[in-house]
Amino acid sequence: MEKISVFLDDYRSAPDGYVLVETIDECIELLKKFKIEHLSLDHDLLDRTRNGFMLVQMMIKEKLFANRITVHSANSGAGKAMYNSLKQAQHDSIMPHSTILSLRPLPLKFFPPRVLQHYLEVQ
Repeated sequence: MEKISVFLDDYRSAPDGYVLVETIDECIELLKKFKIEHLSLDHDLLDRTRNGFMLVQMMIKEKLFANRITVHSANSGAGKAMYNSLKQAQHDSIMPHSTILSLRPLPLKFFPPRVLQHYLEVQ
C-alpha cells in the first residue's frame, strides 16, 4: 500500500510533499485508501459543523490512524481537545502506542523555517 502524508486545512497551504485536503470527508477517504505516514490536522474548517474534532472522533471510532499525527490548529482550545482525545485513545489501546502524536499550532499566514522543519523531518 502506498504511503502518503496528508495536511487537513482549508486556509493554509500544505508543506511540500503533502496531499492537501480541505474537508474531513476527503481526509477519511485517504485514511481508508492509503497508509498515512504523517497526518496533520486543523480544527476550524469552512464547514463549521464538520470540523477537526469530529474527524478525530470518526478516526477513533473507525480505528483509522497514521504513523504520525500532528494537530496544527491555531484554535488552542479545540486543538488541545483533539490532541487529548487522541492521547486518550492511545492510552485506551484504541490507537497504536507506536503512533507519534504532537500538538504544534501553526500561525495562519507565515510558517517560520524551524516550524516547517517538523514536516520535513517526518517524511
